[in-house]
Amino acid sequence: MRAHPMVGDSLIAGLLLLIDLAILLLSRLGPPEDQFGPWQLALPLDLLMVLPLVFRRKHPLLVAYLVLVISIPHAAFELGLAPLTAGAVSVYSVVVYSGRKQGAIYLVATLAVSEVQTFIQYPEQWLINSIILVLILAFCWTLGEFAGARRAYQAELEARLHLLETERDQASRIAVAEERSRIARELHDVVAHAVSVMVVQADGASYAIRSDPALAERAVRTISGTGRGALAELRRLLDVLRNEDANGEPRVPQPGTEALGELAERIRTAGVPVRLDLGEELAELPTGVALGVYRIVQESLTNTLKHAGQGATAEVRVWRSGDAVRVEVTDDGAGKARALVSDDDTSAVAGGNGLIGMRERANVFGGTLEVGPNPGGGWRVRATLPTP
Repeated sequence: MRAHPMVGDSLIAGLLLLIDLAILLLSRLGPPEDQFGPWQLALPLDLLMVLPLVFRRKHPLLVAYLVLVISIPHAAFELGLAPLTAGAVSVYSVVVYSGRKQGAIYLVATLAVSEVQTFIQYPEQWLINSIILVLILAFCWTLGEFAGARRAYQAELEARLHLLETERDQASRIAVAEERSRIARELHDVVAHAVSVMVVQADGASYAIRSDPALAERAVRTISGTGRGALAELRRLLDVLRNEDANGEPRVPQPGTEALGELAERIRTAGVPVRLDLGEELAELPTGVALGVYRIVQESLTNTLKHAGQGATAEVRVWRSGDAVRVEVTDDGAGKARALVSDDDTSAVAGGNGLIGMRERANVFGGTLEVGPNPGGGWRVRATLPTP
């Protein structure tokens, strides 16, 4: 019935029609003064009274006033009880589907028409008929109020459920986007650094393969070791993505500030001298912050390796200052002076995925990142990460 409300309304209309026809037939069995009007007039008016009730949900006001108008001749010819039953159903429908205000207007109109007709047709029974009519319509009004309140509650509940589903979907999309961004950062940090070292070493080996075979051999070994290390990190990352639980398998810890020495050594082996200056108390950094520091330094040195040119040198400084850890990576750009800029001018510095990843890592911890040309030449990366 709830899926097809017109079916239920059709049954209600049919039931009211049958009741009125049954009353009409029973009246024929009594004395002539108690009989209702002619059935040739009663049948079409009964149909006109109850058929609009089929559409009472879609057009409650139109149906209600149509029933009220048809009830006037129906009651005038004394053709049955359809005006009372159909009017009661109409009061209920208007209150439920059109609201309390429209219901009150229709109730007053129904009472006015009924009282006038009752007073004209049955003046001696006017009071008792009026009391019965008021009680019936009041009961229908009360039912309509309960049904309307229930509909309003269900509508509000459905709206809240829809809102919760929407918020859940949005939260899921945000979580997926954040996870994709995190995975992209990790993949870039692992792959870009390793590939950059391998490309630089491969270029050096191609130049030195005839003039200095020993140097070319060392470069090839560096390429091999870097590639194996990158593959191992990729396998670990993919294992984490594929398996929801560890299944008892040991996990290799993520690199932190303690691995910066090894990172600097790899860059030195690749051909860029690196001066490393690490402050005290770095071992006490939270794991996430330490990983962020490592990745920022890794990306900065990788960019130096790719872009600073032959003969460039780099300097890495990491130290704690109050409730934050500060990172500064500079290079001299192979001694080639770039356009001088002020210390505060770091705007409009474009970057690829590496710079985006560094900014995201800094933002995750509520930190800041400054990237731009170094006054006097070279390039500088500064990051500040708050520590709890």
